[in-house]
Amino acid sequence: MRAESPGEFRVLPWPSSGRGGSDPETELEQDQRGLVLSCGALLGLTVICLAVLRRYIGGAMCRCPVQLDGKTVLITGANSGIGKETARELARRGARVVMACRDLTRAEQAAEEIRQSTGNGNVVTRHLDLASMYSIRQFAKDFLDSEDRLDILINNAGVMMCPRWLTEDGFETQLAVNHLSHFLLTNLLLPMLKSSAPSRVVNVSSIAHHGGRIDFDDLFFSKKPYSRLEGYRQSKLANVLFTRELSRRLTGSGVSSFCLHPGIIRTELVRHVMDWFPIPPLRALLRLPSLLLMKSPWQGCQTTVYCAVMPGLEERSGLYFSDCAEKEASAEGRDDEVARRLWEESARLVGLKDTC
Repeated sequence: MRAESPGEFRVLPWPSSGRGGSDPETELEQDQRGLVLSCGALLGLTVICLAVLRRYIGGAMCRCPVQLDGKTVLITGANSGIGKETARELARRGARVVMACRDLTRAEQAAEEIRQSTGNGNVVTRHLDLASMYSIRQFAKDFLDSEDRLDILINNAGVMMCPRWLTEDGFETQLAVNHLSHFLLTNLLLPMLKSSAPSRVVNVSSIAHHGGRIDFDDLFFSKKPYSRLEGYRQSKLANVLFTRELSRRLTGSGVSSFCLHPGIIRTELVRHVMDWFPIPPLRALLRLPSLLLMKSPWQGCQTTVYCAVMPGLEERSGLYFSDCAEKEASAEGRDDEVARRLWEESARLVGLKDTC
Protein backbone atom coordinates (compact mmCIF):
# COMPACT_ATOMS: atom_id res chain seq x y z
CA MET A 1 0.00 0.00 0.00
CA ARG A 2 1.46 3.29 -1.07
CA ALA A 3 1.77 6.10 1.45
CA GLU A 4 0.29 9.45 0.56
CA SER A 5 2.74 11.99 -0.66
CA PRO A 6 2.75 15.40 0.99
CA GLY A 7 1.32 17.16 -2.07
CA GLU A 8 -1.69 14.93 -2.53
CA PHE A 9 -5.28 15.57 -1.31
CA ARG A 10 -7.51 12.98 0.26
CA VAL A 11 -11.21 13.02 -0.87
CA LEU A 12 -13.42 12.16 2.07
CA PRO A 13 -17.02 10.87 1.61
CA TRP A 14 -19.99 13.22 2.34
CA PRO A 15 -21.56 12.57 5.74
CA SER A 16 -24.23 9.94 5.55
CA SER A 17 -27.86 11.16 5.64
CA GLY A 18 -28.94 7.95 7.29
CA ARG A 19 -30.09 7.70 10.84
CA GLY A 20 -26.71 6.66 12.10
CA GLY A 21 -24.88 9.75 10.81
CA SER A 22 -27.57 12.46 11.06
CA ASP A 23 -27.36 15.61 13.13
CA PRO A 24 -30.45 15.89 15.47
CA GLU A 25 -30.43 19.68 15.34
CA THR A 26 -30.33 19.70 11.52
CA GLU A 27 -33.22 17.23 11.34
CA LEU A 28 -35.28 19.38 13.71
CA GLU A 29 -34.67 22.50 11.62
CA GLN A 30 -35.72 20.64 8.47
CA ASP A 31 -38.91 19.39 10.14
CA GLN A 32 -39.77 22.89 11.36
CA ARG A 33 -39.14 24.36 7.91
CA GLY A 34 -41.40 21.74 6.33
CA LEU A 35 -44.12 22.43 8.89
CA VAL A 36 -43.96 26.17 8.23
CA LEU A 37 -44.19 25.62 4.46
CA SER A 38 -47.16 23.26 4.90
CA CYS A 39 -48.98 25.70 7.18
CA GLY A 40 -48.30 28.55 4.75
CA ALA A 41 -49.66 26.55 1.83
CA LEU A 42 -52.74 25.56 3.84
CA LEU A 43 -53.32 29.17 4.90
CA GLY A 44 -52.98 30.40 1.33
CA LEU A 45 -55.41 27.77 0.06
CA THR A 46 -57.87 28.68 2.83
CA VAL A 47 -57.72 32.37 1.93
CA ILE A 48 -58.31 31.58 -1.75
CA CYS A 49 -61.26 29.32 -0.92
CA LEU A 50 -62.80 31.95 1.36
CA ALA A 51 -62.38 34.62 -1.31
CA VAL A 52 -64.10 32.40 -3.88
CA LEU A 53 -66.88 31.59 -1.39
CA ARG A 54 -67.43 35.26 -0.57
CA ARG A 55 -67.54 36.11 -4.28
CA TYR A 56 -70.10 33.39 -4.90
CA ILE A 57 -72.28 34.41 -1.95
CA GLY A 58 -72.04 38.07 -2.99
CA GLY A 59 -74.03 37.27 -6.12
CA ALA A 60 -74.42 39.30 -9.28
CA MET A 61 -73.81 43.03 -9.51
CA CYS A 62 -76.00 45.53 -11.35
CA ARG A 63 -73.64 46.95 -13.97
CA CYS A 64 -76.30 48.96 -15.80
CA PRO A 65 -74.92 52.52 -16.35
CA VAL A 66 -78.34 54.25 -16.52
CA GLN A 67 -78.47 57.68 -14.86
CA LEU A 68 -81.59 59.01 -13.11
CA ASP A 69 -81.21 62.76 -13.41
CA GLY A 70 -84.63 64.42 -13.15
CA LYS A 71 -86.22 61.25 -11.70
CA THR A 72 -87.78 60.90 -8.24
CA VAL A 73 -87.38 57.70 -6.22
CA LEU A 74 -89.26 56.83 -3.03
CA ILE A 75 -87.78 54.13 -0.76
CA THR A 76 -89.39 52.84 2.43
CA GLY A 77 -87.13 51.77 5.29
CA ALA A 78 -84.14 53.57 3.80
CA ASN A 79 -82.24 54.52 6.94
CA SER A 80 -80.34 51.21 7.27
CA GLY A 81 -79.47 47.94 5.57
CA ILE A 82 -80.23 47.38 1.90
CA GLY A 83 -82.68 50.29 1.90
CA LYS A 84 -79.89 52.69 2.77
CA GLU A 85 -77.54 51.20 0.19
CA THR A 86 -80.29 51.33 -2.44
CA ALA A 87 -80.79 55.02 -1.64
CA ARG A 88 -77.05 55.59 -1.96
CA GLU A 89 -76.83 53.82 -5.33
CA LEU A 90 -79.77 55.71 -6.83
CA ALA A 91 -78.58 59.03 -5.41
CA ARG A 92 -75.22 58.35 -7.04
CA ARG A 93 -77.09 58.03 -10.33
CA GLY A 94 -78.53 61.53 -9.90
CA ALA A 95 -82.07 60.80 -8.68
CA ARG A 96 -84.02 62.82 -6.16
CA VAL A 97 -84.32 60.28 -3.34
CA VAL A 98 -87.10 60.42 -0.76
CA MET A 99 -86.33 58.25 2.26
CA ALA A 100 -89.55 57.25 4.03
CA CYS A 101 -88.69 56.09 7.55
CA ARG A 102 -90.22 55.73 10.99
CA ASP A 103 -87.18 57.05 12.91
CA LEU A 104 -86.49 60.50 11.48
CA THR A 105 -83.35 61.02 13.55
CA ARG A 106 -81.65 57.96 12.13
CA ALA A 107 -83.08 58.72 8.70
CA GLU A 108 -81.54 62.19 8.67
CA GLN A 109 -78.18 60.82 9.77
CA ALA A 110 -78.28 58.28 6.93
CA ALA A 111 -79.43 60.94 4.44
CA GLU A 112 -76.55 63.24 5.36
CA GLU A 113 -74.08 60.39 4.97
CA ILE A 114 -75.51 59.67 1.52
CA ARG A 115 -75.35 63.34 0.52
CA GLN A 116 -71.71 63.49 1.54
CA SER A 117 -70.69 60.22 -0.12
CA THR A 118 -72.51 60.83 -3.43
CA GLY A 119 -72.36 64.60 -3.77
CA ASN A 120 -76.11 64.57 -4.37
CA GLY A 121 -77.83 67.09 -2.10
CA ASN A 122 -81.28 66.12 -3.36
CA VAL A 123 -81.82 63.42 -0.73
CA VAL A 124 -84.68 64.10 1.68
CA THR A 125 -86.42 62.32 4.54
CA ARG A 126 -90.09 61.96 5.43
CA HIS A 127 -91.81 60.29 8.34
CA LEU A 128 -93.71 57.07 7.63
CA ASP A 129 -94.87 54.43 10.12
CA LEU A 130 -95.85 51.33 8.17
CA ALA A 131 -97.56 49.85 11.23
CA SER A 132 -100.20 52.59 11.01
CA MET A 133 -102.70 52.90 8.17
CA TYR A 134 -103.33 56.48 9.31
CA SER A 135 -99.64 57.33 8.96
CA ILE A 136 -99.57 55.81 5.47
CA ARG A 137 -102.56 57.83 4.33
CA GLN A 138 -101.11 61.03 5.77
CA PHE A 139 -97.74 60.35 4.16
CA ALA A 140 -99.30 59.71 0.76
CA LYS A 141 -101.37 62.90 0.96
CA ASP A 142 -98.33 65.00 1.85
CA PHE A 143 -96.25 63.35 -0.87
CA LEU A 144 -98.84 63.98 -3.58
CA ASP A 145 -99.21 67.59 -2.43
CA SER A 146 -95.49 68.35 -2.40
CA GLU A 147 -93.87 66.25 -5.14
CA ASP A 148 -94.18 66.73 -8.89
CA ARG A 149 -93.51 63.16 -9.96
CA LEU A 150 -92.73 59.62 -8.83
CA ASP A 151 -90.71 57.47 -11.20
CA ILE A 152 -89.69 54.58 -8.95
CA LEU A 153 -91.41 53.33 -5.79
CA ILE A 154 -89.33 50.82 -3.83
CA ASN A 155 -91.29 49.00 -1.12
CA ASN A 156 -88.27 47.89 0.86
CA ALA A 157 -89.13 48.11 4.58
CA GLY A 158 -90.11 45.01 6.50
CA VAL A 159 -89.94 42.95 9.67
CA MET A 160 -88.81 39.37 10.02
CA MET A 161 -90.04 36.71 12.44
CA CYS A 162 -91.03 39.09 15.20
CA PRO A 163 -93.23 38.00 18.13
CA ARG A 164 -97.00 38.11 17.62
CA TRP A 165 -97.61 41.84 17.86
CA LEU A 166 -100.74 43.61 16.68
CA THR A 167 -100.66 47.00 15.02
CA GLU A 168 -102.93 49.87 16.08
CA ASP A 169 -105.32 48.67 13.36
CA GLY A 170 -105.50 45.19 14.87
CA PHE A 171 -103.40 43.48 12.18
CA GLU A 172 -100.66 40.92 12.80
CA THR A 173 -97.44 42.91 12.42
CA GLN A 174 -95.62 40.88 9.76
CA LEU A 175 -98.53 40.83 7.31
CA ALA A 176 -99.35 44.46 8.11
CA VAL A 177 -95.87 45.92 7.67
CA ASN A 178 -94.58 43.64 4.92
CA HIS A 179 -97.71 43.56 2.76
CA LEU A 180 -100.80 45.57 3.74
CA SER A 181 -98.88 48.80 4.31
CA HIS A 182 -97.19 48.68 0.92
CA PHE A 183 -100.42 47.59 -0.75
CA LEU A 184 -102.13 50.72 0.57
CA LEU A 185 -99.18 53.04 -0.08
CA THR A 186 -98.79 51.86 -3.67
CA ASN A 187 -102.48 52.27 -4.46
CA LEU A 188 -102.56 55.78 -2.96
CA LEU A 189 -99.53 56.82 -5.04
CA LEU A 190 -100.71 55.23 -8.30
CA PRO A 191 -102.09 58.48 -9.76
CA MET A 192 -98.61 60.03 -9.62
CA LEU A 193 -96.92 56.85 -10.82
CA LYS A 194 -99.24 56.82 -13.82
CA SER A 195 -98.68 60.49 -14.60
CA SER A 196 -94.89 59.91 -14.42
CA ALA A 197 -94.95 56.83 -16.68
CA PRO A 198 -92.91 54.94 -17.62
CA SER A 199 -92.52 54.21 -13.93
CA ARG A 200 -91.86 51.21 -11.72
CA VAL A 201 -92.91 49.60 -8.44
CA VAL A 202 -90.28 47.34 -6.86
CA ASN A 203 -91.32 45.06 -3.98
CA VAL A 204 -88.62 43.44 -1.84
CA SER A 205 -89.81 39.91 -1.12
CA SER A 206 -87.77 36.85 -0.11
CA ILE A 207 -86.94 33.30 -1.09
CA ALA A 208 -88.89 32.48 2.06
CA HIS A 209 -92.09 32.86 0.04
CA HIS A 210 -91.41 29.27 -1.02
CA GLY A 211 -93.41 27.20 1.43
CA GLY A 212 -95.69 30.12 2.24
CA ARG A 213 -99.48 29.94 2.13
CA ILE A 214 -102.16 32.61 2.29
CA ASP A 215 -104.61 31.47 4.96
CA PHE A 216 -107.69 33.51 4.13
CA ASP A 217 -109.57 31.97 7.05
CA ASP A 218 -106.99 33.13 9.59
CA LEU A 219 -104.63 35.74 8.13
CA PHE A 220 -103.65 37.13 11.54
CA PHE A 221 -103.27 33.86 13.51
CA SER A 222 -106.35 34.60 15.59
CA LYS A 223 -107.42 30.94 15.64
CA LYS A 224 -104.27 28.85 15.18
CA PRO A 225 -101.05 29.08 17.21
CA TYR A 226 -98.76 31.83 16.00
CA SER A 227 -95.64 30.81 14.10
CA ARG A 228 -93.05 33.49 13.40
CA LEU A 229 -91.76 31.62 10.36
CA GLU A 230 -95.20 30.89 8.90
CA GLY A 231 -96.18 34.52 9.40
CA TYR A 232 -93.04 35.70 7.62
CA ARG A 233 -93.51 33.27 4.74
CA GLN A 234 -97.13 34.32 4.32
CA SER A 235 -96.18 38.01 4.18
CA LYS A 236 -93.41 37.41 1.63
CA LEU A 237 -95.71 35.31 -0.54
CA ALA A 238 -98.17 38.19 -0.36
CA ASN A 239 -95.45 40.46 -1.84
CA VAL A 240 -95.07 38.11 -4.82
CA LEU A 241 -98.82 37.81 -5.40
CA PHE A 242 -99.35 41.57 -5.01
CA THR A 243 -96.66 42.22 -7.64
CA ARG A 244 -98.30 39.79 -10.04
CA GLU A 245 -101.84 41.16 -9.65
CA LEU A 246 -100.63 44.77 -9.73
CA SER A 247 -98.92 44.12 -13.05
CA ARG A 248 -102.07 42.54 -14.48
CA ARG A 249 -104.23 45.45 -13.41
CA LEU A 250 -101.77 48.06 -14.72
CA THR A 251 -101.35 46.56 -18.19
CA GLY A 252 -101.09 49.38 -20.71
CA SER A 253 -100.68 52.10 -18.04
CA GLY A 254 -96.91 52.47 -18.36
CA VAL A 255 -96.39 51.35 -14.73
CA SER A 256 -94.43 48.12 -14.26
CA SER A 257 -94.04 46.06 -11.09
CA PHE A 258 -91.32 43.64 -9.99
CA CYS A 259 -90.52 41.64 -6.88
CA LEU A 260 -87.24 40.17 -5.76
CA HIS A 261 -85.21 38.14 -3.31
CA PRO A 262 -82.21 40.24 -2.24
CA GLY A 263 -80.26 37.34 -0.72
CA ILE A 264 -79.42 36.57 2.90
CA ILE A 265 -78.15 39.88 4.22
CA ARG A 266 -76.28 41.04 7.30
CA THR A 267 -78.80 43.63 8.48
CA GLU A 268 -80.94 44.55 11.46
CA LEU A 269 -83.76 42.48 9.95
CA VAL A 270 -82.51 39.38 11.78
CA ARG A 271 -82.64 41.00 15.22
CA HIS A 272 -85.78 39.07 16.22
CA VAL A 273 -84.12 35.79 15.23
CA MET A 274 -81.28 36.60 17.64
CA ASP A 275 -83.87 36.98 20.42
CA TRP A 276 -84.12 33.19 20.40
CA PHE A 277 -80.57 33.09 21.83
CA PRO A 278 -80.59 35.13 25.08
CA ILE A 279 -76.98 34.38 26.08
CA PRO A 280 -74.71 37.17 24.70
CA PRO A 281 -71.67 34.89 24.02
CA LEU A 282 -73.90 32.54 22.02
CA ARG A 283 -75.26 35.45 20.00
CA ALA A 284 -71.71 36.62 19.27
CA LEU A 285 -70.72 33.11 18.21
CA LEU A 286 -73.69 32.87 15.86
CA ARG A 287 -72.82 36.21 14.28
CA LEU A 288 -69.39 34.98 13.19
CA PRO A 289 -70.65 32.81 10.30
CA SER A 290 -72.63 35.77 9.00
CA LEU A 291 -69.37 37.47 8.05
CA LEU A 292 -68.75 34.67 5.56
CA LEU A 293 -72.17 33.28 4.68
CA MET A 294 -74.27 36.44 4.26
CA LYS A 295 -74.21 39.27 1.75
CA SER A 296 -73.27 42.77 2.77
CA PRO A 297 -76.04 45.39 2.49
CA TRP A 298 -74.34 46.80 -0.63
CA GLN A 299 -74.33 43.37 -2.27
CA GLY A 300 -77.90 42.84 -1.12
CA CYS A 301 -79.22 45.98 -2.83
CA GLN A 302 -77.99 45.02 -6.29
CA THR A 303 -81.12 43.21 -7.48
CA THR A 304 -83.31 46.04 -6.18
CA VAL A 305 -81.24 48.53 -8.20
CA TYR A 306 -81.39 46.20 -11.20
CA CYS A 307 -85.20 46.07 -11.11
CA ALA A 308 -85.35 49.84 -10.68
CA VAL A 309 -83.08 50.91 -13.55
CA MET A 310 -82.51 48.11 -16.07
CA PRO A 311 -83.81 49.20 -19.50
CA GLY A 312 -86.31 46.95 -21.26
CA LEU A 313 -87.49 45.22 -18.11
CA GLU A 314 -91.07 46.40 -18.66
CA GLU A 315 -91.79 43.30 -20.74
CA ARG A 316 -91.14 41.17 -17.63
CA SER A 317 -93.48 43.10 -15.37
CA GLY A 318 -95.04 41.04 -12.59
CA LEU A 319 -92.14 38.61 -12.34
CA TYR A 320 -89.74 37.56 -9.59
CA PHE A 321 -85.98 38.25 -9.61
CA SER A 322 -82.88 37.22 -7.71
CA ASP A 323 -79.18 37.96 -8.32
CA CYS A 324 -80.08 40.42 -11.10
CA ALA A 325 -81.90 37.78 -13.12
CA GLU A 326 -85.42 36.50 -13.54
CA LYS A 327 -86.19 33.44 -11.42
CA GLU A 328 -89.29 31.31 -11.12
CA ALA A 329 -91.49 32.06 -8.13
CA SER A 330 -93.09 29.24 -6.19
CA ALA A 331 -96.23 27.58 -7.54
CA GLU A 332 -98.21 29.45 -4.87
CA GLY A 333 -96.66 32.70 -6.07
CA ARG A 334 -97.91 32.07 -9.60
CA ASP A 335 -101.54 31.39 -8.64
CA ASP A 336 -103.57 34.14 -10.33
CA GLU A 337 -106.79 33.27 -8.52
CA VAL A 338 -105.13 33.56 -5.10
CA ALA A 339 -103.49 36.82 -6.22
CA ARG A 340 -106.87 38.26 -7.20
CA ARG A 341 -108.51 37.13 -3.97
CA LEU A 342 -105.63 38.54 -1.87
CA TRP A 343 -105.98 41.90 -3.64
CA GLU A 344 -109.69 42.08 -2.85
CA GLU A 345 -109.18 41.03 0.79
CA SER A 346 -106.30 43.49 1.24
CA ALA A 347 -108.42 46.33 -0.15
CA ARG A 348 -111.19 45.44 2.28
CA LEU A 349 -108.85 45.29 5.27
CA VAL A 350 -107.20 48.67 4.62
CA GLY A 351 -110.51 50.33 3.68
CA LEU A 352 -109.59 51.04 0.07
CA LYS A 353 -112.65 51.27 -2.16
CA ASP A 354 -111.15 52.59 -5.38
CA THR A 355 -108.24 50.51 -6.70
CA CYS A 356 -106.72 50.19 -10.13
